[in-house]
Amino acid sequence: MTSASKAKTLVGLYEAPQILRVVNVWDVVTARAVAALPETKAIATAGHGIAASFGYKDGAIPRDVMIDMIGRIAASVSVPVTADLDDGYDDAGETTRLAIAAGVVGANVEDRLKPLDESVAAVEAIVKAAAAEGVPFALNARTDAFVRAGARPVKESIADAIQRGRAYLDAGATCVFVPGTLDMNVTRQLVEGIGERKISVIGLPGALAASDYEKLGVARISYGPLPQRVALAALQELAGDLYAGGVIPTGLPALN
Repeated sequence: MTSASKAKTLVGLYEAPQILRVVNVWDVVTARAVAALPETKAIATAGHGIAASFGYKDGAIPRDVMIDMIGRIAASVSVPVTADLDDGYDDAGETTRLAIAAGVVGANVEDRLKPLDESVAAVEAIVKAAAAEGVPFALNARTDAFVRAGARPVKESIADAIQRGRAYLDAGATCVFVPGTLDMNVTRQLVEGIGERKISVIGLPGALAASDYEKLGVARISYGPLPQRVALAALQELAGDLYAGGVIPTGLPALN
């Protein structure tokens, strides 16, 4: 499949009645492991996970290192890949061009609650860059209205997310990512304010199940750095067992 056809497929997954479930990966071997499952329709990279694997804090990994890794991931699987591109590295348009050249056909780009006009301009730059490359890029424009809310009332975060979300969609975004632990009431208000099949959420401890978000009209659910944390916890558990005299379990899947 060409990048354009993969991008069209990814956009269709956002628009489908079924919620798009993407399990975040952080390198080639994790991408291949997830892609091998028949349920996998698309791959999402975890910016935090990739940064951690290189020894960087979240948001501090150099752009060239990030682009190199997401390109390796995209080249290793046949399904569409959507990448976490942090805040666009101060040049969202050029970062998008580089990501598309690397084989990525969608992305999360966060606003970090910058002034609305600046955030909208970044979305417009991404859309323009993708159009110039001939790729219907699936932009999952992220607003940090909840994760950077501080102590402000929830109703203010809801209003902020709706205002920003509508503006990002008007600027050409495919979907609006609103990370945070969103309950049924908050999610319903966001869907009503931004649009059905236009909201993307993150699966966190205490959040709703994917099937519940689907019933509310959510388009996508991803899991951020949590799959990596689960994998690392399993590694530590195995190491502890081996130190205590245990053995490697049988029936492990082959790596390729």
